[in-house]
Amino acid sequence: MSTIEEAVQIDGDKLMQFVFRAVDEVGATLNTALVVMGDRLGLYRALAGAGPLSPAELAERTATAERYVREWLNAQAASGYVEYDPESSSYTLPPEQAVALTEPGSPAYLPGFFQIALGAVLDSPKIVEIARSGAGFGWHEHVHDVHEGCERFFRPGYNAHLATEWLPALDGVVGKLERGALVADVGCGYGASTVLMAQAFPNSTFVGSDYHDSSIETARRRAQEAGVAERVSFDTAPAAAYGGTGYDLVTMFDCLHDMGDPVAAARHVRGTLKPDGTWMIVEPHAGDRVEENLNPVGRAFYSFSTLLCTPASLSQEVGLALGAQAGEARIRDVVTAGGFTRFRRAAETPFNLVFEARP
Repeated sequence: MSTIEEAVQIDGDKLMQFVFRAVDEVGATLNTALVVMGDRLGLYRALAGAGPLSPAELAERTATAERYVREWLNAQAASGYVEYDPESSSYTLPPEQAVALTEPGSPAYLPGFFQIALGAVLDSPKIVEIARSGAGFGWHEHVHDVHEGCERFFRPGYNAHLATEWLPALDGVVGKLERGALVADVGCGYGASTVLMAQAFPNSTFVGSDYHDSSIETARRRAQEAGVAERVSFDTAPAAAYGGTGYDLVTMFDCLHDMGDPVAAARHVRGTLKPDGTWMIVEPHAGDRVEENLNPVGRAFYSFSTLLCTPASLSQEVGLALGAQAGEARIRDVVTAGGFTRFRRAAETPFNLVFEARP
């Protein structure tokens, strides 16, 4: 049997370019675990604003072993996350990296992004096995890093945009929320979006739901801690069967594409809304054609979709498996099949598309 090199003319320079790109990819994969390590051990927080530190100084400040810290710092320096000064053998965390790695209130905050990626990789051997049969793997079956990392990844964006940009982009919704509205937040996970809306609109009442009971337990704690539990309740329920009717607003944040039967969920939303109600759908940013998504954001979302979103949908009835890069046209098809007559893109960020659906 002939090899590829015997069958076609190989460009040696292009081959080596790809090999070194692969080396960089492996380093980036390993760095995902190192970023989570730095976050959990408080290494980034100790570096932030501290100026140049030696490995021994950082180890002392974080109650960690100097030998591990030195190796971690060298890996961070090679990755461009910290700066190394060879004259003093010290390391500095630049202010921009400090914002992205240590400030949870910043929309650029990244540790959750790395944590969910690490969780997805940890579970990847299970996905390899089910890929042979086409079976699914439910959200509830994933390791804790997937659940916690998901909330930590999405929450900064919700903090930055939800109350100030996304809700105001919907027709007449903010006025209803200010006067006092009834809102269902479907697929709420840990309840970050639910709590944020409750804090922004103290006259309104919110009902969060998710099929994952453990997430609902966490959401209830978060509402108590935020002081909004009197106006916020959480129930364990699938998207096509959450309770209540007469909602002024139904929201779904980064979850419609994960559902096995999103059309059934859309029909249920239609049946629980008031005649003048609104359904807000937040989805990952995506174009309608594959070639529109061949970029760094699309790469990350296609990867998450392979390891998390598609298996989650396939684990449920129907298993439509829209994927995290479904795009506006496919979301529109789901919404209109659910009985909605009006649909538009209301807002967007580099990471999200926000849609408004009306009966």
